[in-house]
Amino acid sequence: MEIFATGLETPSKGVATKSTPVEITATGVEIPITVVESQSMPLENPDSPVKLRQSQFQQSGVILHLITMAYKIKELYFTLQGEGAHTGRPAVFCRFTGCNLWTGREEDRHKAICQFCDTDFWGTDGVNGGKYAATALVEKCASLWGDLSKGKPYVVCTGGEPLLQLDEPLIEEFHRLGFEVGVETNGTQPAPAGLDWICVSPKAGADLVLTSGDELKLVYPQPAAMPQLFEYLDFTNFYLQPMDGPVQAANTVAAIDFCLKNPKWRLSVQTHKLLNIP
Repeated sequence: MEIFATGLETPSKGVATKSTPVEITATGVEIPITVVESQSMPLENPDSPVKLRQSQFQQSGVILHLITMAYKIKELYFTLQGEGAHTGRPAVFCRFTGCNLWTGREEDRHKAICQFCDTDFWGTDGVNGGKYAATALVEKCASLWGDLSKGKPYVVCTGGEPLLQLDEPLIEEFHRLGFEVGVETNGTQPAPAGLDWICVSPKAGADLVLTSGDELKLVYPQPAAMPQLFEYLDFTNFYLQPMDGPVQAANTVAAIDFCLKNPKWRLSVQTHKLLNIP
């Protein structure tokens, strides 16, 4: 969380979280300060003064301001996880805007690294979409779940490519309300600490950075990304998911055949499409 100070002879800035102090020089004296309610600052007013534990700043006329992190969200909804190891589990889906393998615009699909994407992640105009500060986003997800004492609240951070935005402060906010945090990623970005479930879906032509996790879910077939390239990576679960499209039936037969011949791999079916749920 970045903060900056005004009212100084030389303006200063630093970075702090709720638990990490930051030192800013005020009139030549370094005073350690801790942001008390940084996550609760309203997004629409990012220049509001930050509440401090140190009164010296107010006494000296120095005002600290917060630069709020805005997460761009395409949509938020409560449903059942439709694929992979958690199939059938209730979850809040938090779909982040943007991806590094395709712009999301149909006119660019032909030149995208990933050309078979079946998801709309462009913009913030989906159900409950918008720009959120961390606390507001987590509280919205909690409201979609309902009674947080029922079951284990679970949020799936997906996209697009969620790891372009998902960070430790947001994960910490989810944990604060008792959520398990899962991510569905193409594996081209490093993962922040604190994730409870990492599902990587490699794409042909994209360099894989995340080579370990809980679940590797490979859309099949991809001629330049066949299962043999990934089966020795450090994942607990390996899934083949038939590629959607005009030849999905043939892809499903091929995936079943591969799994039967290579029992390390399990079949993942997009049950949400069969059930007509989000």
